[in-house]
Amino acid sequence: MSAETIAFIGGGNMSRAIMRGLVDSGLAASSMFVAEPSGEQRERLHQEFPNAVVEADNRRIAGLAGTLLLAVKPQVLPAVCRELAATVQASKPLIVSIAAGVRSGDIDDWLGGGLAIVRVMPNQPALLGKGVSGLYANRRSGPGDLARARRILSAVGEVIDFDRESDIDAVTAVSGSGPAYFFLLIDMLVDAAERFGLDSDSAGKLAVATAEGAAALAAAADEPMDELIARVRSPGGTTAAALDSLESDGVRDIFARALTTARDRAVTLADIARKNQDRDSD
Repeated sequence: MSAETIAFIGGGNMSRAIMRGLVDSGLAASSMFVAEPSGEQRERLHQEFPNAVVEADNRRIAGLAGTLLLAVKPQVLPAVCRELAATVQASKPLIVSIAAGVRSGDIDDWLGGGLAIVRVMPNQPALLGKGVSGLYANRRSGPGDLARARRILSAVGEVIDFDRESDIDAVTAVSGSGPAYFFLLIDMLVDAAERFGLDSDSAGKLAVATAEGAAALAAAADEPMDELIARVRSPGGTTAAALDSLESDGVRDIFARALTTARDRAVTLADIARKNQDRDSD
């Protein structure tokens, strides 16, 4: 089988986004195979990618491709891997997992061992081709395996490699969960604007356009963030008053605690997955 063929276990939004990005970058949909239990979701995939193979049978799909992308929830991943172990051991595909928190060593154990595994944390802007993904490859993965994983994920945005698997938990907290933090800030700006008397449509446009413009400036700048802040923060002005209020309320400490909690939850999810597997194996 060709290394360029890709099997997706789980046909949800992230799989669909990656498939769309790959098609747009030139990979034929006929090189993609998807296992998805929901009939409604299978129909949606058939309509969007009529040349892709879409079925409900995980084992059949897993045996068809050179790369196997695991796109299921962390709590069901152990059972899915056990189901696929014999198939995977027979074909030895590159394993790419986007399941939050689940360690590559556990995935390797559940699939029978001896596999090249790349653990990935993408984020939701991948749905628009504007995502960022952190990648960690286990020791059995060669340069070609990592390059293949990069090609797949770069179809939906930027890709950053990490040498330590524990760094992926930090990636999960910062960028994997990160879009929700920005959505929350936009929501707070909209709420404030409406309290000040602006209509909801204008409030939404102001908040979203400001977030989009600020992100574009940050991406284009060579300076650190404190210098960008200083450009907006005139002494004695409105921005300074607002930022002084935030600092006095401990906003940096609040966010630091929140991100630490998110990172720790990623670690906990891995522990839960391992305990569930150990319990089911007894």
